[in-house]
Amino acid sequence: MQNIKQFWINSYNLSPLAFYCEMIEAVFLISASAILSVTILDPDGWHFVPLYLIGSMLGIISAIIRQAAFVIVLCSWFTAMNLYALVQLIGAL
Repeated sequence: MQNIKQFWINSYNLSPLAFYCEMIEAVFLISASAILSVTILDPDGWHFVPLYLIGSMLGIISAIIRQAAFVIVLCSWFTAMNLYALVQLIGAL
């Protein structure tokens, strides 16, 4: 248990800004995933696409701060796909 606690402390100490970006990112992505899972038979993109978009953008910020190259690639892909999804939602109005 002490190792887990120290891991979180180290993560914060290395970069408080990245830590808070990751914390908020996790809240947005977990929320979006839960919404999509619960409504999978009749999903409404307006409820989860914006959450995924904000979460993936925060992921880019924290990955840049932490210099995590492949996380930047992954979060950039997610951001691009969620922007595309949002454009489709707006176009369907």
